[in-house]
Amino acid sequence: MKYEQLAKDIISNVGGKENVSSVVHCITRLRFKLKDESKANTDALKKMDDVVTVMKSGGQYQVVIGNHVPDVYKTVVAVGGFEGAGQVDQDEDHGEKQNLFNRFIDIISNIFTPVLGLLAATGIIKGLNALFLALGWLENTDGTYLLLNAIGDGFFVFLPIFLGYTAMKKFGGTPFLGMAIAAALVHPSLVGIKAGESIMTVFSGTLFESPVQITFLGIPVILMSYTSSVIPIILATFFAAKVEKRLAKVVPAVVKSFGVPFLTLIAIVPLTFLIIGPVATWIANSLGQGASFIYEAAPLVAGLILGALWQVLVIFGVHWGLIPIYYNNLAVNGFDTLIAMTIPASFAQIGAVLGVLILTKNQKLKSLSIPAFISGLFGVTEPAIYGITLPLKRPFIMSCIAAGVGGAIMAISGAALYSAGPLGIFKIPTFIHPENGIDAGFWGMIVSLLVAFGLGLVLTLLFGGVNKNAETAETEEKNEEILSPIKGEVVSLSMVPDQLFASETMGRGVGIVPTEGRAVSPVNGVVTTLFKTKHAIGITSENGIEILIHIGMDTVQLDGKHFTAHVNQGDKVNVGDLLVEFDIEKIKAAGYQIETPIIITNSENYGEIESTNKKNVKEKDLLMKTSLVNPLENDKAS
Repeated sequence: MKYEQLAKDIISNVGGKENVSSVVHCITRLRFKLKDESKANTDALKKMDDVVTVMKSGGQYQVVIGNHVPDVYKTVVAVGGFEGAGQVDQDEDHGEKQNLFNRFIDIISNIFTPVLGLLAATGIIKGLNALFLALGWLENTDGTYLLLNAIGDGFFVFLPIFLGYTAMKKFGGTPFLGMAIAAALVHPSLVGIKAGESIMTVFSGTLFESPVQITFLGIPVILMSYTSSVIPIILATFFAAKVEKRLAKVVPAVVKSFGVPFLTLIAIVPLTFLIIGPVATWIANSLGQGASFIYEAAPLVAGLILGALWQVLVIFGVHWGLIPIYYNNLAVNGFDTLIAMTIPASFAQIGAVLGVLILTKNQKLKSLSIPAFISGLFGVTEPAIYGITLPLKRPFIMSCIAAGVGGAIMAISGAALYSAGPLGIFKIPTFIHPENGIDAGFWGMIVSLLVAFGLGLVLTLLFGGVNKNAETAETEEKNEEILSPIKGEVVSLSMVPDQLFASETMGRGVGIVPTEGRAVSPVNGVVTTLFKTKHAIGITSENGIEILIHIGMDTVQLDGKHFTAHVNQGDKVNVGDLLVEFDIEKIKAAGYQIETPIIITNSENYGEIESTNKKNVKEKDLLMKTSLVNPLENDKAS
């Protein structure tokens, strides 16, 4: 598997398989729910090449990977032996209880993340179909239009069935039972029945008049439209999971396979139609009306605040709190103006990235900016945020200002989203009204995106401080000392009898011929690599210098014989802490040479590496001194 080692390293650094309660993924992140977050080695994860950063939010431990997260996730699930969405010991209560907000975020993200890809794909199709209709390429009676509409709209119409699966799984029930409940809610035979008499219902102090279409055992049933709905199925599966668990304890084993689902369906489906569904629908309508009220009361202020803060919400993963309202608005109103105000944020972000790309003289920063810009075009802004603008600080602030202005323009123009799904430039067609085509709101959206992008670019060019940051950081060189991990004779790396080390392919450093069979930590840092054969150990210092201690030549063949490790991968170590003991005489007797390279594997990030002039060193003697340069800054040679 392509990402097997990465998956192993991630699992190890989140505390091992036994520390994982569940793992899912969204567009760019692995979202772990850990039993004990203190066991996770956040520093080691952040320093891994294929990890963008690590975030802790909403009760989740989020490892940001980037666009290829689905492939990494599949490998993590396979390597960790996690089933399905990686749910492990879901019913057990581990560690501290989450607060209500964190629990809500955790529930919503786990329910929606498995279907985000499909929502994006079908949203693109629906948006393009609306575009073809607006351009006059298709008529709404054409077979091509109808078929594309079915493809794009079908998933959203029957969204409750898909959420029935993911929600039931999240709540610890049988996923297919959740689908069965949802299927009953959207069954065609219950849609379009003519209304009979009306009844008056009091809910939250408000009087509602609702038509009664049918009765169940003489009890009036208020039929609502549950197609495309979100809240009713989530509440229904919440109660269903609890009922199923209780029934599983009392139903005899001989009939449990069909008895438990039979009794659960008989209890929950009527209850949903009678109580849960109508109440959930009224809640959904109230949320939609509340969002509309705020939007209509002060659209400019709403757009300015939400647009400016959206990227901050994304960083902490709490933007999930608005997602149910978004889908609810689409189901209830047929459009959404809430999330519409956040769309300029990704364009403001790539405008800032382009500004950095234009200004910086740093080749590495330029090379990072190009893929971050491309990802941002398609709405995936984590590489831009974590890799470019946030570390430089000012460009991130400039992008937030630009996003706020873009959000305000979006709001006052009346632009609205008419379908769910894609991000970035693929979001544009979803602003086309399915019946009226391209209207004033659509052009307002175009203006807001252009303004957000242009303002992000101009503000970064003028006030981003990119060159200032680079120049300041370039002069901030710091000498870091690497002490000797081993007592012995110092030799030039070129004298080590292995061409891989002698040629400095692995990095610059020195060799030591040990006179005592022990190796200690040369720096304060973290054990990032410990080979199972114990002959080689990698340490990353607190300042990011990566050191490899390779004891002997070809000693991997000993398969751990004559070596004793005193640390584990992920352990934090201080200078002088014992890492490994080894038997010099037995290694020699087995036919192996004991020359030990001490390599700085990320040598390319450093200026000069000065080695000791001593012929012999003891443990903790000065061995090497580096001139540390931040990898985002210019190489001094340039």
